Amino acid sequence: MANNGKLNQRIRDIFKGKRGVTEQNMFGGLCFMHHGNMICGADIKNGLMVRIRPEKYQQTLKLKHVQEMNLTGISLTGLVFINPDGYKKQKFSKKMDR
Repeated sequence: MANNGKLNQRIRDIFKGKRGVTEQNMFGGLCFMHHGNMICGADIKNGLMVRIRPEKYQQTLKLKHVQEMNLTGISLTGLVFINPDGYKKQKFSKKMDR
């Protein structure tokens, strides 16, 4: 997962002041953690990477700008990429607070 500095900064701004949120290098890029659990990250090629609750995973995959996370030929269930068209013009900060 190649680092996307601009998107990382947007994510930082959303989580600014939130307790328990840290950053950690993972998958060759930067991931955001909440109390040690990965919640999202930014990839220069694939866009926004987000962890999805198991009961919402299949439903989320049906959304227009969403695809399963697959970096090695194996799908990582529970993680999705949202391509830039899915977040470029929209504010996703309110959605991230849920």
